[in-house]
Amino acid sequence: MNTLIEGLVSAGHRVKVLAINTNKYSVEPRDIPQNYRNRTGIELVDIDLSVKPIPAFINLLSNKSYHVARFVADNFRKKLIEVLKVSKFNVVQIETLFMSPYIETLRKYSKAKIVLRAHNIEHLIWQRLAKSTRNPLKGFYLNHLATTLKNYEYNILDAYDGIVPITRKDSDFFGSACNKPVIPISFGVNPDQWSLNETDPIENALFHIGSMNWLPNEEGIKWFLSEVWPLLHQTLPSLKLYLAGREIPTWLRELQLNNVEVVGEAPNAQEFIRSKSISIAPLLSGSGIRIKIIESMVMGKAVIATTIGAEGINYTRGKDIMIADTPEAFREAVKYLYENPEHRIKIGNNARRLILEEHNNPALVERLGNFYREIL
Repeated sequence: MNTLIEGLVSAGHRVKVLAINTNKYSVEPRDIPQNYRNRTGIELVDIDLSVKPIPAFINLLSNKSYHVARFVADNFRKKLIEVLKVSKFNVVQIETLFMSPYIETLRKYSKAKIVLRAHNIEHLIWQRLAKSTRNPLKGFYLNHLATTLKNYEYNILDAYDGIVPITRKDSDFFGSACNKPVIPISFGVNPDQWSLNETDPIENALFHIGSMNWLPNEEGIKWFLSEVWPLLHQTLPSLKLYLAGREIPTWLRELQLNNVEVVGEAPNAQEFIRSKSISIAPLLSGSGIRIKIIESMVMGKAVIATTIGAEGINYTRGKDIMIADTPEAFREAVKYLYENPEHRIKIGNNARRLILEEHNNPALVERLGNFYREIL
């Protein structure tokens, strides 16, 4: 979200940010730099998004999406009305499907075009999670969540004036699911913020970085550690794996595996990525695009991902990324890159070139601005 915010401001657009401040990703407003506050007019509204057992259970008896219901809050609606009464907007960009309940308020108090910035096909994430779980009760509940979310997603899309998915694949879905203008705008990077430092020491090791309170990340790492790592450790006993990200779960913090280091939240993500040679993205579910893969690639790292993990990237297999969907394929890909530094470097260089060409943020923001002019 911030990449687009910064890009729109830099392109000369006037931007106002109204965000929910959640228990999951809570920030202190006073910690936001004054310069950023001046440029974005950012305001925060506290909403508790924690899953509550009783409402979650009661939801089983309804056909409403519990995912979406958690985002409905009177204090946010009141603040939104206050903002709309003070300022007029050409476009209101709603980030994620879950803020869709506020469309009615936007229509009542504003004449702005309303656009959905779709980070994912949301119901697809939960369908994939339900399919991969081995616990029948958990599978039943995840299926319920996926079904109600799917119904909501399909029914709400035509309430928008335009849809901006993050991948071409997602764009195909939204184009077939609604009768509104759709344009894919991927995640972008600013090249000058992702420069390489050739003098930094790089350890020939695996790494994974990503928020571990996102279920597909946790699921993928569990699979990697149980199915792939034993094969790798047997084949390459000196190989090390570093796991970084916020909200590391207890089971992972307490993990004791040879040559696996649980870093926790990295103080500086760029420095962490820069310091290791091979990135892994063993995702079995999820949707949209994985930002940490993009960031690893723009840092010139060789990435090994599952097919699902690499979704949304216009890659050439074996040229700018390695694809592995089985434990054996992962082992062979890691072994090859670990033992062939010249090929590892070549893939990393190709990856950086691809990202700078297709995920250049100023170019993506210009494309988004043109789309807004068309729907206006």
